[in-house]
Amino acid sequence: MAITLLKLLESQNLGLRAHTDFSGVGQTPIEWAAVTELRDPSPFLTTGAIVLTTGLRQTTIANQESFVQTVHGAGALALGYGTGLSHRSVPAAVIRRATELGLPVFEVPYETPFMAITKLIADALNEDHLQRLEQLLKGHQRLASTLLTGGLRAMLRELSRMLGTAVALTQFAARIHGPELGGESWHEVPIATGLRDKCTLHLAEPCEHDGLVDYAQGLIGLELANQARLRESTRLVAGLAFSDLLAGTLTGSEANARLQGIGIDPVQPHSVVLVAAAPGQEKALRTLPIPPQFQHVVSAVVDGRLALVVALQDGAELADGIDRYLQGAGIGARVGFGGGYAQPNGLRWSFFEAIEALRHGDRINTPSKLSLTSLLLAARDVPLHALAQEALEPLQIFDKKHSAELLGTLRSYLELDGSVGAVADALGLHRNTVRYRLQQISELSGYDPTTTADRVQLWLALTAMDLN
Repeated sequence: MAITLLKLLESQNLGLRAHTDFSGVGQTPIEWAAVTELRDPSPFLTTGAIVLTTGLRQTTIANQESFVQTVHGAGALALGYGTGLSHRSVPAAVIRRATELGLPVFEVPYETPFMAITKLIADALNEDHLQRLEQLLKGHQRLASTLLTGGLRAMLRELSRMLGTAVALTQFAARIHGPELGGESWHEVPIATGLRDKCTLHLAEPCEHDGLVDYAQGLIGLELANQARLRESTRLVAGLAFSDLLAGTLTGSEANARLQGIGIDPVQPHSVVLVAAAPGQEKALRTLPIPPQFQHVVSAVVDGRLALVVALQDGAELADGIDRYLQGAGIGARVGFGGGYAQPNGLRWSFFEAIEALRHGDRINTPSKLSLTSLLLAARDVPLHALAQEALEPLQIFDKKHSAELLGTLRSYLELDGSVGAVADALGLHRNTVRYRLQQISELSGYDPTTTADRVQLWLALTAMDLN
């Protein structure tokens, strides 16, 4: 059986000491132990777990009381406070607030590592799990066998039959199995996959929530986690092929073979849809499942973006569907797509169009006519950022030192097609002032903005600096 709080406290090897009343929950089995030093660990806590901490970040009474409040609000069973590191003893504010809330608190002495507690709990849980597996072996074997032979959807159909009720599964706000979640009453079972994917198993009420559901919950989480790992590895491998294609090192028969190896027929026209996640959410693109209606697309991770390759003349439909899906999943992202072209060079061109489209900055970005600037900026072997630093850093230093506006004047001059009069009007300057600044720009950067060749260099440098 899973170990209870009282059994944990009675363990002679651990030397734990209670500081509050345990009588109300002393016989409650411990579901798990979470070790944390976060001020707000609530997103990572589950009901029925004990929380272990040394109070590293709890340096004030307010912090200590807030932490206890958060742990209690998350449904923790008890709080174990490690002493001898951050605190010599359990802070009085912790004990006082925990007593008010009815949250049991026990002291973990310096000599007892948290790992000893978590191991004891894990061993007890493992033993309990094995006993439950024996009791429900027949039902479990049926579900596991169905999963292995028929896949996830077949297992969910079998679960529905065994429970005698409708079953649906949602992930990232997309329904991946079962009926629409209409007006019926549904019991929701969260599925842990190791991802922040809001994965939920829905059971139509009334139904019996027995150990079969618990086991199915674990199987589904394991299968979805395996699928996520497979997607990530597949996308990284496909991304290598696309990276070589973009760099121009993959051509001819080798290109055809590499593309066919990842599921793309180079003879057919394909469109590329690129997804650029908001900062902090890029990692989600590696394992993000594709909605069922788009399962036929080939996906890859290229330069931190999710690339979707679809056998269509136009990627607009896929881009629109992926955008709605990402919004529902709570993932901030921009989506851009290229035109539909055949052959490896055509696919490469669609990639460049999609990259150019992303520069528009909207949620959904349609392709436009490719410019030489875009192609140069996308090239991996063109040192544009070095050019930008060489040409523009002297101007930045001068502007900072003398509160000048050389960079702003240069940008305005290039955007206004080299018209001194237009720049003077736009910036409220005399024309001679504009000409003097242009002379300073030429002397500092080594590029004369009044000549065509140098003007191109400065334009590329400014654009590369903006992107960087």
